[in-house]
Amino acid sequence: MLKHTLRTAAIVMALCSTAYAGSGNATPAAAQGVYIVAPADGATVSSPFKVQFGVKGMTVSPAGTVAEGSGHYHLLINADVIPKGDVIPADAQHLHFGKGQSETELKLDPGTYKLTVLFADGLHKSYGSDMSASIGVTVK
Repeated sequence: MLKHTLRTAAIVMALCSTAYAGSGNATPAAAQGVYIVAPADGATVSSPFKVQFGVKGMTVSPAGTVAEGSGHYHLLINADVIPKGDVIPADAQHLHFGKGQSETELKLDPGTYKLTVLFADGLHKSYGSDMSASIGVTVK
């Protein structure tokens, strides 16, 4: 009887840990967020270099398209995240990808940079820090 009870307990524990691991993996996939696909955080690159963006839980649409759950990318170079609801400026530090582009070739002088991808709605209003991600790169 004790063997049977121990074996049953082991099976229950295995099933619970599998369910827990599975549910942990499902949560990030369902969440919204943006990320930089390439280059990797901490990379040393030669200019010009390609920067690729990704998003989960939202749809990429061109600027001017105002629809819930959609927007487009902005790349901030050595700049702070624009607060949620504020319009992202268009200048050398705030690059807009209003045609729905998911990559760009960036030309920067040698140095260390913080690159931040920021998702915004069709009117360039920031979705805030929850829809941003940053990496550091060194341009040689």
